[in-house]
Amino acid sequence: MRKQSKRFQEISKLVDSNKAYEPKEAISLVKKCASAKFDETVELHMKTGSDPKHSDQLIRGVALLPHGTGKKIRVLVFAQGEGAKAAFDAGAEYVADEEMIKKIESGWTEFEVSIATPDMMGKIGKLGKVLGRKGLMPNAKTGTVVQASDIGRAVQDAKKGRVEIKMDRTALIHISVGKASFNEQQLLDNMSTVVDQIVRNRPAAVKGQFIRNAFLTTTMGPSVKLDLNTTLELKSE
Repeated sequence: MRKQSKRFQEISKLVDSNKAYEPKEAISLVKKCASAKFDETVELHMKTGSDPKHSDQLIRGVALLPHGTGKKIRVLVFAQGEGAKAAFDAGAEYVADEEMIKKIESGWTEFEVSIATPDMMGKIGKLGKVLGRKGLMPNAKTGTVVQASDIGRAVQDAKKGRVEIKMDRTALIHISVGKASFNEQQLLDNMSTVVDQIVRNRPAAVKGQFIRNAFLTTTMGPSVKLDLNTTLELKSE
C-alpha cells in the first residue's frame, strides 16, 4: 500500500468517511481539500449497475459543461473543402491533410479532441491503433463524426467544455466537472449537467438500481461520498 503524505493525511481529517454529503457541501469540502501546488481537477466518480460484458448496457454520451473544463482544448478536424474552412473559422487548431495523417500514424497526438466528416472516416480508419488507444478516434455516438455543415458547431462545442461520458470495464464512470479554482456554483452547474446526462443515458437493459454510489474528489485529494438521493435530483439548466 502506498504511503500517504502528511499533506494528504491532514486534509483527509476534514472528510467524515462515514457520511454521505449533499452536492453543495461536497463541492465546498473538495475545494478545501485541494491544497496541491497546481489547479487540481475536480472529478465525479459513479458506480453503475450496468454489466460491461453486455453491449446493450454500455453507457456512452457527451455533456457540454456550462462553465467549461478549465483547460485549453486543442481540436483537430479531418475534413476537406468547405468543412476544412469551417473548422478553421470556428477555431480548430489543426485540419488534417495527408501529411498530418501520416504524422498521427507515427504516434503524434498533441490534441484533446478530433472531429471528422463521414467521407474522411475511410482515410482515418488506419489511425485506430493510435487514436483509439487514447480515446481520440472520431465516433458518431459521441458527436465527433458530423456533416461538413455541422463542423463549426462541433468545434465550438468541443472548445466550450465538451466531456465524454464513458463507462469503464468495472462499470465505473470517471468524469471531470471542472477545476478546484472554479467557484462552488460553477462546479455545481457543471456537475448537474453531467449527472443529468448520465441519468438520461441509462440503458433500458439495466435492471434494478442504476447508480450504486457516487464520489467527488480532486486530483490529489481524498474522496468525498455523495448522498445519492440529492445528487440524482440534480438537473441541468
